[in-house]
Amino acid sequence: MANENKIAIVTGGGSGIGFAIAQTFTEHNITTIIVGRDEQKLDRAKEKLGALCVPFCFDLTNLPAIPALIENVIKQFGVIDILVNNAGINLKKYFTEVSDEEFQKIIHTNLSAVFAMSREVVKEMLKKDHGCIINISSMAAQYGLPKVIAYTASKSAIEGMTKAMAVELSPKGIRVNCIAPGFIATDMSAKALDSDAERKQKVLSRTPMGKLGEPADIGEAALFLASEAAKYITGVVLPVDGGNAIGF
Repeated sequence: MANENKIAIVTGGGSGIGFAIAQTFTEHNITTIIVGRDEQKLDRAKEKLGALCVPFCFDLTNLPAIPALIENVIKQFGVIDILVNNAGINLKKYFTEVSDEEFQKIIHTNLSAVFAMSREVVKEMLKKDHGCIINISSMAAQYGLPKVIAYTASKSAIEGMTKAMAVELSPKGIRVNCIAPGFIATDMSAKALDSDAERKQKVLSRTPMGKLGEPADIGEAALFLASEAAKYITGVVLPVDGGNAIGF
């Protein structure tokens, strides 16, 4: 794949799935800008990923500052070929105990920031009539999960937004797709599952492949969707989940 001049942005690229996507991209000669709040995390990622990884320390919840962020990227790189909206936060709490503020905080980070980032990047992509956006959803949008109402709402909205964006933007050369990761072995999921044996058993028993996925599995799926191999694919939600969404 000729990716020498491709420029990608991966939000939340300092760790977990975002890092795995950034790693796969840089391994395939895509210059990858990783955006996140934690400067140390970004620096550690940069150390591992090398020259093609460019850290941008930025708080995505600061919506009014997003246009300046994208302007800065364009000033330095001239173009944005790929945007991966991966950054997201979660909150595990009983439905009745979630406050309005907590609900809004998740929606703000997981949905409003994705919209604002996409809008500003699309303005630049439209100048070239070319681009690829990949949103990251979750199993929470595929079926009902308890105690994650705000997260579920945000990820369900991401899938709807993916389709709406694809229909509006694909005629202009911008493909928009979504990946719905299953249960992937990251630090975040390990914390959740290792402390809850019953939940871990449930996850594995309804995953036909019988194991957790690896972050690299999501990286490879993102690389495919961003590549010319996927040039006729837009508006899809691709589960990368070992069959979990259809498991019984």
